[in-house]
Amino acid sequence: MNIYIGADHRGFILKDSLVKYLRSAGYDVADEGDSQLNPEDDYPQFAGKVCSKVLSSQDEQAKGILLCGSGQGICMAANRFKGIRAALGYDSKAARISRNDDDSNVLCLPADLVSKDQAFKIAETWLNTPFAAAPRYIRRNKEMDELG
Repeated sequence: MNIYIGADHRGFILKDSLVKYLRSAGYDVADEGDSQLNPEDDYPQFAGKVCSKVLSSQDEQAKGILLCGSGQGICMAANRFKGIRAALGYDSKAARISRNDDDSNVLCLPADLVSKDQAFKIAETWLNTPFAAAPRYIRRNKEMDELG
């Protein structure tokens, strides 16, 4: 599974730690930036980079992880892309449900609100939870894809 990860300035430090953690755990991680801390950057550019990579990947299981201060802004930006189901992972339970029920393909983390260890646990839970593929979940995802 390819994992694409990106963050604005408020998520930059946690992103770097998460990239190292996931790589050490054996995941194939592509860091989509930023490559240096830039207090003037904006989260939509990183949402765009990561979502574009997830959508164009040859890997059907490709996932994205995005970070900003609250997780909210970058999640809203990611959900502008048709085919992206971005979910705010403020704890492991929310992350698990977003995968199990909604087949989320992008996890958004609130860098100002979770510790490094919490972020690792949330990401691991999310990455290791399969989509349940219940008929009602499949139907709902199809309905979302048909929205404006």
